[in-house]
Amino acid sequence: MDLIVEYILAALLVIGGVFAIVGSFGLLKLPTTMQRLHAPTKATTIGVGSALIASMAYFWFYEDTVSWHELMITLFLFLTAPITANFIAKAQLHLAVKAEDLPPTGVGTQWATFDPEVEAVGPTLIHDREPD
Repeated sequence: MDLIVEYILAALLVIGGVFAIVGSFGLLKLPTTMQRLHAPTKATTIGVGSALIASMAYFWFYEDTVSWHELMITLFLFLTAPITANFIAKAQLHLAVKAEDLPPTGVGTQWATFDPEVEAVGPTLIHDREPD
């Protein structure tokens, strides 16, 4: 049983390392911002997640403890990486793509990030307001 667990842990670590290297290489070598965004958010998330899962499994099988810290790090990583990638992609769309260059949505409305009828509202500081 120990040999099988060691093979599984080794496989998780090797898979995690390969994904992390591919994601890092993609971040450095891909030509456009959207392609560079895709590499670390997908591949590196799986790579780091695989290493964390291997570490949790090690402590569970060999130390008979549950590593709550690593579980929380894994959950945080899997929850925040897609959200962050979505925010970065929307910012890139706002800065680099014209509304007329986007494909049609198919529902009769424009893309949510390029609605010409919505006026942008910036933050208002208290000392910037006119006195009542």
